[in-house]
Amino acid sequence: MSYNFEIIGVTSVLTFFNYQQQVENDPQRSKAYIGSYFCTLDAFIESTEMIPQKPQWNWDEVIETMINFWVSHEDVVRLWKQELDKSQDDNLIIARVANVEALRQEFEHLFN
Repeated sequence: MSYNFEIIGVTSVLTFFNYQQQVENDPQRSKAYIGSYFCTLDAFIESTEMIPQKPQWNWDEVIETMINFWVSHEDVVRLWKQELDKSQDDNLIIARVANVEALRQEFEHLFN
């Protein structure tokens, strides 16, 4: 399987919590969102343990994808770290992890 990881923004804890409660109840979904108070690889890896209704993915491969992103996108990581540092204290940095095959199937289903 193939996975994707990307940092997508900074938001309040409450907004992130509400979003998770509404959207992340399906363990068969194609993507999961993770949040952290710190823009570090370790913090994002730890946050995978707090995903509600964790999808049935190969989480070792997901972690490997996260590490590869971190190593190859230093400029993006630095930019998001600066954004988090400028934000309010109760904000989180948010990332998305996606199962590429499941996401592709979702898109194909939308257009059929």
